[in-house]
Formats: sequence, structure tokens, C-alpha cells
Amino acid sequence: MVYDTIMKAKATLVLNRKETFSDGTIVQIVVWTLPIPLKGSLHRYKYRLYFGKDGACLVRYDNEHGKGDHKHVAGLEEPYRFKDVNTLLDNFWEDVERIGGE
Repeated sequence: MVYDTIMKAKATLVLNRKETFSDGTIVQIVVWTLPIPLKGSLHRYKYRLYFGKDGACLVRYDNEHGKGDHKHVAGLEEPYRFKDVNTLLDNFWEDVERIGGE
């Protein structure tokens, strides 16, 4: 609880974008920098990248305190090796395009 309060107070929003496409799919990308890495991650970013339709998650990249970097693609969860934000965005969009985005 104290950890979450400190992180929220000192986190800096880097990117916050949400788009709804003509086919009804939604993309939301949110990235923050943190004062220290989340437990389970080796970098100072907290992120949530989402692609879905009709309430169903088709692709999601995120990192959670204790769980670390991972991704969900077509219902399967697997670890994700974070390199940098640009690579994260590239990898996310590649999965979105492969799953069926515009």
C-alpha cells in the first residue's frame, strides 16, 4: 500500500493515447516513468498497452508489481523481455497487426 502511494505520487506520465477504430477495436497505450523499477522489472517504466474489441482483450502488454513484464496475446500469457519503450511499442503493434488490427 505504501509502495503504491509512493509510486503514484512520483510517477511521470510519458504517453497516454486511446483510439477507437472504425471496426470497433480499441487501442489504449499508457506509459509512466517511475523513480525506481517495479518489483519484477529491471527498468523504471510502468506500462499498459491494450488492444481489444467488444470488451474482449486481444493483445495486452503490461507489467505489474511482483509479476514483471509480460504480454497477453489471443488469450495466452507469456513473459515479455523489455528493451526500451520504442521496442515495446513496435512489438505491441506487430502483435496487433498479426491478430487483426487496422
